[in-house]
Amino acid sequence: MAKHIEFSATGGPEILRYSEFTPVDPANNEVQVENRAIGINYIDTYIRNGLYPPAQLPSGLGTEAAGVVTKVGSTVTSIKVGDRVAYAQSTLGAYSEVHNVAENQVVVLPDTISFEQAAASFLKGLTVYYLLRRTYKIQPGEIFLFHAAAGGVGLIACQWAKTLGAKLIGTVGSDEKAQLAKNAGAWQVINYNRENIVERVHEITHGEKVGVVYDSVGKSTWLDSLDCLKRHGLMVSFGNASGPVTGVDLGILNQKGSLFVTRPSIAGYISTREELDEASKALFALIASGKINVDVPENQKFPLSEATKAHQILESRATQGSCLLIP
Repeated sequence: MAKHIEFSATGGPEILRYSEFTPVDPANNEVQVENRAIGINYIDTYIRNGLYPPAQLPSGLGTEAAGVVTKVGSTVTSIKVGDRVAYAQSTLGAYSEVHNVAENQVVVLPDTISFEQAAASFLKGLTVYYLLRRTYKIQPGEIFLFHAAAGGVGLIACQWAKTLGAKLIGTVGSDEKAQLAKNAGAWQVINYNRENIVERVHEITHGEKVGVVYDSVGKSTWLDSLDCLKRHGLMVSFGNASGPVTGVDLGILNQKGSLFVTRPSIAGYISTREELDEASKALFALIASGKINVDVPENQKFPLSEATKAHQILESRATQGSCLLIP
């Protein structure tokens, strides 16, 4: 027997249940992982609350973790029992002591990367990789805007931008988070609770604005993001923390400078084994070299049984960087 988190109806954090289940053997193309650290991502709250409803209920939750392989399927060739691994997959269920994962969604961890570092950074780091290197390839010296710069994805983006020699302008909700983003490598920081985002971007860029905006906030920053873009700029909308962007009048893109908009996801950029290997290699190299630090504060590590509390704190915007569940 093992323990996991499941839910039978969509709603608030209180619907999450810590319960017992009997693990099944992995399928032919799967490996079974004994999770040592589990990543919590904001998308997990969208699935739990029904914005991105699961295919069926009851359902597990979570897509990212790191641990040790305990069993392998009959056709698995690249992973063996005892391997230290990390995964970020499309199917749910990572909030668990034991989880079966498809071989092509698992990567072997270098010895220099801890389970906690991997679980705190894998999905978020792959997200930053595709955003900054694939959706729009940020160049050295380039100025761009990145919302929620003190979040889990944001802090990795600040550090990655610094390694590229680029100038990230980050938005945050407090002076404490502003300092955190600056320490991580943000070039400039805007506290949206006491500064006007559009006015500050105009000031910082001397009226030129930016060529690309990365926005995971959604509804509340949509128009501000468009107003920060120069002519022919690209709006990258990759999240809905304040609610989804709906009812968009495409004419506004013309009015604001013949702008471009994209709504990317990790599945659209990292869907093959080769793409996963390339992205994870880039991420792990930066972590191993110390250029990206993903250490998680102790007060943001929760026992698996406290998933409800973890979601409550995450949605309160009180966290800084990544959060973990520890089986």
